Amino acid sequence: MVARFRVKIKNRSGLHARPAAIFVSACRKYKSSIVIHKENRSADAKNILQVLSLGIDQGDEIDIVIEGEDENEASKDIKHLLEKHLPEIDR
Repeated sequence: MVARFRVKIKNRSGLHARPAAIFVSACRKYKSSIVIHKENRSADAKNILQVLSLGIDQGDEIDIVIEGEDENEASKDIKHLLEKHLPEIDR
């Protein structure tokens, strides 16, 4: 089974610097594969350099695909982080 969801980034600094580090750290807690898709590019959500290379800015919509044994828990937590927690974080 695969978990998929789309999120609009609300954080003023997008997924750059500190918010990206928090996001990657959260993703690394899970055994499942977590991939971010922005337009026609994708990145391993557990790799900070790949996440930063996507240049995700405020207002961008990204798709998250999670596959593995803890995908349901990971999906719930990552979605909550992106929608509720990261908007509060500024550079």
